[in-house]
Amino acid sequence: MKLVTAINAEALEHATLIAESNEFAIYDVGNDTYALVHRHAAVEWQAITISGDGLFRVLEILARATRTLYRDVACDLSKQRRPEPNRASA
Repeated sequence: MKLVTAINAEALEHATLIAESNEFAIYDVGNDTYALVHRHAAVEWQAITISGDGLFRVLEILARATRTLYRDVACDLSKQRRPEPNRASA
């Protein structure tokens, strides 16, 4: 795994784009190596290169983190939507 603090689009022109969102992309840069690139317009592009095996391992821990975050957010939303119990007046 390697952190690339500044990468430009020309450095990726021979890489194969695998997946992308509005700010992130994954490129196959060859030799069983992939680059997760942060492509925000306001800052220099940054990347993490990782092996194919490493990609699966990172995916697993990101899935765990996502499930934890989802449970926390869902719990908070559930509390916000739950009406106050009616209390009988004495």
